[in-house]
Amino acid sequence: MVHLLGAESVGLEYPTRVVFDAVTVGIDEGDRIGVVGRNGDGKSTLLKILAGRIEPDTGRVTRRGGVTLGMLDQGDTLPPEQLVSEAVVGDRVEHEWAGDAKVRDVIAGLLGDVPWEGRIGDLSGGQQRRVALAALLTRDWDVVFLDEPTNHLDVEGVAWLAEHLRSRWPANRGGLVVVTHDRWFLDAVCTTTWEVHDRILEPFEGGYAAYVLQRVERDRMSATIEAKRQNLMRKELAWLRRGPPARTSKPKFRIDAANQLIEDVPDPRDTVQLKQLATARLGKDVVDLENVSVSFPGAERGGDTVVLHDVTWRIAPGERTGVIGINGAGKSTLLGLVAGTVQPTSGRVKRGKTVKIAVLDQRLVGLEGFMNDRVSAVVAQQKSSYVSGGVEMTPGQLLERLGFTTAQLSTPVKDLSGGQKRRLQLLLILLDEPNVLILDEPTNDLDTDMLAAMEDLLDTWPGTLLVVSHDRYLLERVTDNQYAVLDGAFRHLPGGVDQYLELRKSVSRGAGFDTRPAAAAQPTGLGGADRRAVEKEVAAVERRLEKATHGIHKAKAELDAVDPSDYVTLGAKQTAIAALEAEAHALEEQWLALGAQLES
Repeated sequence: MVHLLGAESVGLEYPTRVVFDAVTVGIDEGDRIGVVGRNGDGKSTLLKILAGRIEPDTGRVTRRGGVTLGMLDQGDTLPPEQLVSEAVVGDRVEHEWAGDAKVRDVIAGLLGDVPWEGRIGDLSGGQQRRVALAALLTRDWDVVFLDEPTNHLDVEGVAWLAEHLRSRWPANRGGLVVVTHDRWFLDAVCTTTWEVHDRILEPFEGGYAAYVLQRVERDRMSATIEAKRQNLMRKELAWLRRGPPARTSKPKFRIDAANQLIEDVPDPRDTVQLKQLATARLGKDVVDLENVSVSFPGAERGGDTVVLHDVTWRIAPGERTGVIGINGAGKSTLLGLVAGTVQPTSGRVKRGKTVKIAVLDQRLVGLEGFMNDRVSAVVAQQKSSYVSGGVEMTPGQLLERLGFTTAQLSTPVKDLSGGQKRRLQLLLILLDEPNVLILDEPTNDLDTDMLAAMEDLLDTWPGTLLVVSHDRYLLERVTDNQYAVLDGAFRHLPGGVDQYLELRKSVSRGAGFDTRPAAAAQPTGLGGADRRAVEKEVAAVERRLEKATHGIHKAKAELDAVDPSDYVTLGAKQTAIAALEAEAHALEEQWLALGAQLES
């Protein structure tokens, strides 16, 4: 490996705390590094030190001669008077940049809704952030530093960015260091993980899933690690290993070791018990949307703008649903119908008599009247206890579970960080004991540890959970099924986020898609014996899929060893690989179809 840059015995200290103490680390050609850690532990500071934007107090940062580096910082801003085109392609003439496939791909992937000749100052904050990212990616760099690049990207945009970074450099060339709380993105892009904690940097081989495994092993060997944190990460690992075939058939960590670690760990959620509890609290009726349409007055073509059209959605007690869609698709309008803040233009919304809805939104509603109060005083005004997973907890214990320290209890709400405010908002909502909880982009300002803690808490919440998020990992982790808002329609996604991305690709190719209401396309449900039969078939398909995937890898390895001049053997091997890939594709389709039956 060719060395690109590194830090040797780097230390940094502020008047109130030490950030790093003698950190030594290097970046080589081909490295794809994800940086994780608690908020405030120094992840962004580390990137700035390595990029030369901050000088360390001790130690030094060295760079190989001629190495170029580009960085996207959370604080980077573009001149408001600058045009988008100038920011992205500079003074390059049109035929030069338009003839570059990489530049065209970046513009299409990030700036589809951004006016090419618009002023930076006239764009929304999210659009400005995407312009800054596009300006970085359209240029050539040996090393790229990205600080929270998935912020303001939807599921589609995150998938595009992951693919771009995977193919940006040839194998074993270039270097990438990325700070992100998006755990799916970490697994999709990174081959090494750095954890920043307690003034040090600890490296782990592999992406997020491999990091979780190694961290569990580290915690087991260390007698000083708190049992609660260890159990939480074991639970996270258990979910990773029990995920869909797309995750388990291509593991980035040692399967035998993982199985040994989680053999006594139960599933993250007892779905049957939670639904029973939810039904007891809610009854059979929650919220039904029947042939609902919503339109708003608009100047476009002199008529109204239709946001949702003929949507039917019968929400069940204990349902855990993730809602996906591009910005502006109508997700917030849909959840507004459920919450009662939006009225339908046509159709009917029916609510059960015992329904009590709470919304965790991006505006921190519910904290506005408490900004000058201390956290302990705010919590003291709520209920004296909360039951989670059959265990009664005090608000203080719940705060501890959500990552608050004793010292932070005396902090005024206005002085909390964005992530701390978000966690306090969730706590107040849970103490109010709603039976329908709507989460609107709940991952903002939360690090990976706090996301895992929040997900752990939601695993035992006995109500109906509706989640809108661009965080793919969160959607797959806390919900049992996903739906998409597509062209005003509401569609069930038996294949999850992967199916949604394929649907969006088909739209971009002009193929269109079926916009029938989700309820019309759903099966009628399975009885106990039929369900067990389908579950047994799913397990059999997963075993066959794993065997086929292993066969593909083995056949490709054998193909690499064949003499290039031996055309007969080469042809036979390629034919065998094609047959195995066709078999794997058919098995995946079968698995998706069976999954649709189980989720009905």
